[in-house]
Order: sequence, then structure tokens, then C-alpha cells
Amino acid sequence: MNDLETRAAAARPGALRRAAPALLGYAAVRALGLVVLALWSEARGKSAYTLLTARWDSLWYTRVAELGYGYEVRLPNGDVHSNLAFFPLLPWLERLAAAVSPLSYADGGFVVSLLASLAAAWGIFAVADHLYGRRAGVCAVLLWAVLPVGIVQSMAYSESLFTALAAWALYAVLTGRWVTAGLLAGLAGLTRPVGLAVVAAVWAAGVAAFLRERSGSSFVGDGSAVPAGGARGGGHAGLPSGAPRTGAPDGAPPSPHAPGVRLRRVVGMLLAPLGAAGYVLWVGDRTGGGPLGYLDVQAGWRNGFDGGYAFALFVAGRFTSFPSALAGVALVVGVALVVWLFVLCVRRGQPLPLLVYAGTVTALALCASSYFGSKPRLLMPAFPLLLPLAVALARARTRLLAAGLGTVAAASAAYGAFWLNGSGPP
Repeated sequence: MNDLETRAAAARPGALRRAAPALLGYAAVRALGLVVLALWSEARGKSAYTLLTARWDSLWYTRVAELGYGYEVRLPNGDVHSNLAFFPLLPWLERLAAAVSPLSYADGGFVVSLLASLAAAWGIFAVADHLYGRRAGVCAVLLWAVLPVGIVQSMAYSESLFTALAAWALYAVLTGRWVTAGLLAGLAGLTRPVGLAVVAAVWAAGVAAFLRERSGSSFVGDGSAVPAGGARGGGHAGLPSGAPRTGAPDGAPPSPHAPGVRLRRVVGMLLAPLGAAGYVLWVGDRTGGGPLGYLDVQAGWRNGFDGGYAFALFVAGRFTSFPSALAGVALVVGVALVVWLFVLCVRRGQPLPLLVYAGTVTALALCASSYFGSKPRLLMPAFPLLLPLAVALARARTRLLAAGLGTVAAASAAYGAFWLNGSGPP
């Protein structure tokens, strides 16, 4: 099976019909969030559409689309906020939308995010369905939709676009479509700095496959595959243990030694880092900072990687008074929950590329040295963390599951409206 066949298979009407419950449920949750945001904003005399398309990072992306790179803001404290910090794929798509339609750049960003969020939901479903079955796939998508900061999925931000590319890249790895995985990883690397996580996942799976071939052993957990359609014919949700289903140890091809498999794997691995590396090197050349020039740009935003030291100090600072101590407790519980979910993923034998991807996204989000309020949305692409919960929920009765997720969706919609009409996502 080659990559061209893979793309055709993904587009078959049967694949869309299989994903339809997940996509319809996702669209319903997002529609609820947008309606609540519109009503809340109207009551406060604000424009919901402006909050979605012309605030915070959305403005930086549209400026890149309209004016190109080179715009910067110098703050009184000496910090320099340069638009070189923002990766180019979303602005390119905004510019394309404006070129071929009457949409403005901001409109284009909104449309791209809406379409990308649906693509992300489908990709998340494909991964979960492939590993645990259709019902778990639906639950995974709905869990991602009802995240407290899920409203960001409908904003002219790059999170939805990145998650879509990451999810489908991981699905391609799991099913042995290496060239497709490399291309999608390259595009993810043009979307956000955390594209490094997708590259790492592709390389981890590729190296593990080569080591397995060399040793002649069958190592389950690095991207084991079942037929490309995903779940068993019955569509039951997962194994009793919650472990991923396994099949051919090296993905879709019937044998890891099939002609061309190794070559496609090498090509995919070489393609994966080109997007991120290309942009970072271009920024370094433009700024004169060399290969590390992009880090200097991020330093102007006071962004960096300090192993979580600054975040730990920030959390500790919440406990200096009673009202803020409640926020501190919430932060500690939130971080503990994220770590627990990752440990659970490891214990349940989640495939290696998913563990590498989710672990890298989580580490980069929690260990960044600035913009602590952004951490929930920075964690949003780490959807593999939701898979153990999805498997557990898939065993619940449909009526109980619908009632529970509906309640959480309503709470998420209310929080999203409150959040965007308040501090919003920095």
C-alpha cells in the first residue's frame, strides 16, 4: 500500500460515514460554544466575531498575512515583540483565502480555523478508532471539543490547524504511511514551534521500526496497525485493558521488509523536519542571529524553556493570599491531572509515536518560562492524553454518556464566553 492509495482511502465516503457521529457531535459542541459566546458578548456590548478574529494572536497573524514579516513592537521595558515569532502557514492560508474570495484576512483565518477544527476532529477520531474502536473515537473527539478552552478551536488561531496536521500525521505513522506522515509533519512544523513534537513522533517511530527490523523482534507500541479502516467490524470500544489493538508490527504493509517500505520510511523521516527547520533557519538568516536566531526572537517575547522553574514560582506565588490560593490549588490539580493522564497513557501501552508527541507537547507547554495563562491552550493539541478517558467513557451507557458530556459542553461554552469577554487567551 502506498501513500497515494492512503489518501484515496482516507477520502472514501465510508470513512466519512464512519466518522460522521464524531463530526456531528463535535460541530454541535462548537455551535453551542459560538451561540453562547454571541449572546454573552451582546449582553456586554462586545462583538463576538471581533473576539474570535481580531484580538490577541489573531491580529499578529493577519498582520503577517497583510504586510509580511518585519513588523515589531518595542515595549517601554525594552522587550521587542516581533511578528517573526509567528510561524507562516496560517498567514499563508489567510492570504490565499483573501486572494481567491471576497474574505478579509481575518475572515480567512476564521474560516481556516473552522475547517481545520473539523479536520482535527476527524484526525483525532481516526487515531482513536484505529486503536480502540469507533465508540472510543467518538468519545475522544467529544472530550477534545468540551475542553475548558475549547473556544480557541473556533478562533483565528493556529491551534486547530496544527492539531489537524498533527493528528493526521500520527494516523499516517500508525498505519505505515511514512511519506504522508513526513509531509504532514513538515506542514505542522510551519504552523507552530511545537511542530517539533510531530517531527519527534515520526522519527521515534521510524527509528524504532529500523531497530525492530535489525533485531528481528516484534515490538508492539511504536505504531502497530490494524486494517486501514480502523476498528473491528463490530466497532466495539477498545480492549478490556484499554491497551491499543495491534496487528502488523510495522503499519499498513503486510511485511516490514516489503519492497519500498524502508525507502518510504527514510523519505518520510527526512521530510518531517523540513518545515520547522526551514523557517527557523530563515529567521536566523533574516535577523543575523544564525541557527539560534529564532530563540532570540522568542526571548524578545520573554519566551524560553527553563524546565518549569518560572511556572513553579508563578504557582507558588498564588499561595500568598487566600483568594489567589484557590487559583494556586486549581493550577496544582490541573498539572497533576495532566501528568497523571500521561502516566496512564504509558501504563496502557499507548503507541510510541503518540507518547512521544504528547510528552513533547506537554513538556514544551508546562516548561515554558512565560505567558502562564496560555498553558491550557498550549496543551490543547496533546489529544493523546484524552484517549484513556475516551476508552473508559466508551464503556458507559449511551444515555448517561450523552447527559454527562452535554453538561460538560454547556459548562465549557459558558466558560469560553466568560474567558473571551474577560482576560482572553494571551
